[in-house]
Amino acid sequence: MKRLLFVAGYIVLVTGSFAQSVTQKLQKAFQQFENDPQVKYAISSLYVINAKTGKVVFDKNSQIGLAPASTQKIITSVTAFELLGKDYRYHTAMGYAGGCIYFRPSGDPTFGSWRFGSTQPEKIFKALTDSLRKAGITKINDHFAIDDFPHFDEQIIPDGWIMQDIGNYYGAGSTAINWKENQYDLFLDSKSSRMVNIISDSSYQLPGDSFINRISSGEEDSGDNAYIYLPMEGRDYLLKGTIPRNQKKFKISGAIVKPEDYFINDFRKFLKKENLIATDVRRTYHVKVSQRDITHHIAWYSSPTLDSIIYWFLKKSINLYGEALVRTFAEEKFGYGSTDAGIQLTKHFWQQKGLDENELNICDGSGLSPQNRVTTHAQVEILKYAKTKDWFSYFYNSLPEYNGMKIKSGTIKDVKGYCGYHTARDGTEYIFSFLVNNYNGSSSALVNKMYKVLDVLK
Repeated sequence: MKRLLFVAGYIVLVTGSFAQSVTQKLQKAFQQFENDPQVKYAISSLYVINAKTGKVVFDKNSQIGLAPASTQKIITSVTAFELLGKDYRYHTAMGYAGGCIYFRPSGDPTFGSWRFGSTQPEKIFKALTDSLRKAGITKINDHFAIDDFPHFDEQIIPDGWIMQDIGNYYGAGSTAINWKENQYDLFLDSKSSRMVNIISDSSYQLPGDSFINRISSGEEDSGDNAYIYLPMEGRDYLLKGTIPRNQKKFKISGAIVKPEDYFINDFRKFLKKENLIATDVRRTYHVKVSQRDITHHIAWYSSPTLDSIIYWFLKKSINLYGEALVRTFAEEKFGYGSTDAGIQLTKHFWQQKGLDENELNICDGSGLSPQNRVTTHAQVEILKYAKTKDWFSYFYNSLPEYNGMKIKSGTIKDVKGYCGYHTARDGTEYIFSFLVNNYNGSSSALVNKMYKVLDVLK
C-alpha cells in the first residue's frame, strides 16, 4: 500500500511539473536570473508574446527604455523594408564636364564592398572605365568633382558616439560616397618585442596619414584590445591598447575619415594603369554641378537590392549600413540625407503604427550609441508587425542564429541584448526581446545565463 501511495504521489508531482505553464517557468527562470550577483546592479527587461495570438506570455520591465546596442538594427531594418521597399537600389552617377570626371553619389553603403560580387572595386572601376571609352573619352585631366553637399549632411558621425569607437572600423561614419565600407586594415607584429610594430603590407589610408603607435603586447590569449583614435588635429592617428603577443600578422581595422578621397585615390590609380589620365595635376572638388554643365552623362552604377543589404546588415551587424539607411530615409523623403531627419522619420512611422514615440528614444540607426533607449515592448511590436508583411521571409532569413533561435544580438559596454523569434518543440511560436544594462563581470558568463532563461521557450 505504501508503495502504491508513493507511486501515485510521484505521478501527481510529475504531472504537476509538466503542467506548469511557460509563463510560470519564465517567472521562475527570470527570478533566478535577477538574483544572480552579476546583475545585482543591472536593469533587465524581458518581454515575450505568442506570435500567433499576440497574447503576452511574460512581461518584466517592458516599458522601461534601455540601451539596446545592436538589437536596434531590427528597428532600422523593418523601417527600411517599409519606407524603401525590398527592391530598393542606390544609384551612383558618373558624368563628364569640362575635362573633369563628375560623380553624383547616393550614399550607397555597399559601394566597393567585398561582400557582393557586383560591388568589388575592380569590377566597379572596369565598368566605369569601359563607359568612358564607349563615350569616346580616351584621355582625361586628373580632375574630379563630387556633387554631395546639396544632398547629404556634412556631419557623418551621429551624435552620441564615443571617441573610443569612431576611429575603429565599426565606428565608421556614413557619407555621400562610402567606399570599401569606409575601413582600412593595419597588420601588427608582436613577436620581436613588447612594443608592437606596424608591418609593411598594411593598407594605409592616404598619402600623408601616419600613426602614433602605443600598442603593446598582452598575454597570448588576451584577444584584440587595440583601439585607433582619430586625429584631434593634423593627420596622426593614435594607436593604443594591446594585442596578443607572438603574433606575426595581427589585423586591426580602422575607420576612413574621408572615404570620398579614398575612392578617388583608388580610381585615380586604376585610370593611370589604364593610361587614361593625361596630367598629374591632382584636383578633387566638392561642388554642385548642374545637369546642363555635364557634357556627357556617362554611367550609372546600381547597388544590390535592399533585401541583400539587410541580409549583411543583420548577419554581420554592420553599423555603417544602419547609418546609411537612416540618412537614406531622409534623402528620399526630403532630398537631404541627415541622421536627425532619418531618426525623426523612423519615430514618426512607428508612432503612426501605434507605438508611443517615446519608446524609441534613439539617435542612430545601428545602436552603437550608449545614449539610445528602447523598450522591449517596442521591439516585440516591431517584430510582430514584420511577421505580417510580404517581405518577412527576407527579414527572417537575415537574422543570425544564436542558441538555436533566430535572433539579433546586441553588445556594447555593460549592455547585452537578444530579440527575435523562436518556435518551440510543441509548435508554439514566440516573439521576444531581452535586454540587460549595467551588468558586471564577463559578457560570456552573462550570455549563458540569458540563454538559460530563453531555453524555457524551447
